[in-house]
Amino acid sequence: MHKNKEIKNVFKLLKKSILLILFLISCSTPPAVYKEMDIAVDQSDFSAAIDAIVQGQTGRTAIYSERNAISLYLDKGLLEHYAGNYANSSNDLQFAERLIEEAFTKSITESFFSYIFNDNTKEYPGEDFEDIYINVFNALNYYNRGNIESALVEIRKLSGASGKLEMLSRKYEYKDPKTGATLDAAAKKETGVSEFPDKKQVNFSNSALARYLGALFYQGAGNADAARIEFEQLNRAFTNKNIYRHPIPSAVDAARNIPPGKARLNILSFTGLSPIKQETRTVFYLPFRHPILRIADFKLPVLQRRPSVITRIETVINGNKFNLELLEDMNAVVEETFNARFSNIVLKTYIRAIIKYAAADIAAMETAKQQGDMAGLLVAAAARTALELSEGADTRMSRYLPGRAYIGGINLDPGTYSVIINYYNGSKLIAGAEYTDVNVKLNGLNLLESVNLK
Repeated sequence: MHKNKEIKNVFKLLKKSILLILFLISCSTPPAVYKEMDIAVDQSDFSAAIDAIVQGQTGRTAIYSERNAISLYLDKGLLEHYAGNYANSSNDLQFAERLIEEAFTKSITESFFSYIFNDNTKEYPGEDFEDIYINVFNALNYYNRGNIESALVEIRKLSGASGKLEMLSRKYEYKDPKTGATLDAAAKKETGVSEFPDKKQVNFSNSALARYLGALFYQGAGNADAARIEFEQLNRAFTNKNIYRHPIPSAVDAARNIPPGKARLNILSFTGLSPIKQETRTVFYLPFRHPILRIADFKLPVLQRRPSVITRIETVINGNKFNLELLEDMNAVVEETFNARFSNIVLKTYIRAIIKYAAADIAAMETAKQQGDMAGLLVAAAARTALELSEGADTRMSRYLPGRAYIGGINLDPGTYSVIINYYNGSKLIAGAEYTDVNVKLNGLNLLESVNLK
C-alpha cells in the first residue's frame, strides 16, 4: 500500500510539473516582442522606443508581465534618460530601485523552501549590476536638471560607507530566518547530501565611473577635498584587473588639473549594449540509485555579450579633435557581478533537483521491485522528463544598459561652442551627433553626455 502511494505521488508530481511548465511558458517573454524597441534603439530613436514600450503594455498581452515590473521601469527609465526626459527617467528608475529593495528585503525573510523555489515563478528581483547603474543614471538625471546635491546623493548610495558596492560581497550569504542555518547547512539537513556546487564571490567593490562622476560633481559643488578623495578612489578602482584591463584615461588627470582662467568641458559617452541572458543546458550528476535519475539537465541563465560596432569616438570642437578613452567596461561589471548570483542559481537548482528527484527515485525503485525493471525504467524516465520540463532559466533583465563608458575633455575659454561627436568602426563613420550652443562656464561643472548604443 505504501509503495503504491509513492508511485501515485510521482504521477501527481508529473501532472503538476506539466501544468507548471505551461504556466512558465505563458509568463515568459519571447525576444520577438522587443523587436520594435530594439530597432528604434539601434537607430537612436529613443522616443520611438519609449512609445513602443507604452503601446506594448496596453495590449492584451503586455511585453513586461506583472512579475517583471523591475525590467519595465528599468528599460523605460533608461530610454527616457537617453531621450533627455530626465524627470520621467528619475521617476521610473527610482520606482525600479524601490522594487529591488523590496524584493531583497523579502528574500532575506524567506524560509529555506521558499528561497530555493524556481525563480521564474517569482517576481523578478533585479540584478546587482542593474541596481548599481540605476544610481549612476539617476545621478546624471539630477545633474542635467541642475541639482548636483541630489546627484551626489545617488553616487553616495553606491560608494559611501555601507553602500551598494560594499554590500555586494555579503549579499548572497543566505541564513534561514528561523534557524539561522546557512544555505549549505539547511540543504544538507533537508536532503542528506553533504557536497554541493561551489559558490563564487563578487570581486567588484569600486566603480571608476561612479568615482569619476562623484569627483566631477564635488568639483562642481566647490568641494575640492571631496573631489580629491574621489579621484584617488578612481585610481584604486583600476587595481581590479578583473574589470579594468585598460589604462586609466589621461582625461582623469586632466580633469583634476585645470589651468587657471580656463574652463573644462568634460565629455561622457555611452556605447553598445550590455549582455543579455540566454538559457543554456548543463548536465549535473545526482546521488540517486536509479541510473536515469543520476543525470539532470539543468536550464540555467548565462550572459551573452552584444558586441558594439563602435571602436573609436572622436570629438571635434572649434577644429580641435581628440578621441575619447575607455573609462569603464560595463560589460565586465555586468559579468563579474552576475557571477555570485549565477553560482547561487546553480546551487538552488541543484538543491531543488535533489528534493524533486528523491521521490521519483523511490517510486522508480519500488516500481522495479513490483513490476520489473522495464516498469521502473518507464517511471524514472517519465519523472525525469516532467521534472526537467518544470525547470526553466530566468532570462528576465534590463535590455538597454550600455556596454561601455568613455570619457574625454578639453580646456577652453569660457563661452558657447558647437560640439560634434563622431562614432567610428575603424575608419568608417557609423554615426555622428552635433550639440550646438554648449555653454562652457568658468566656474562649476561642464559635462556633456552622448549616447550611441550600436
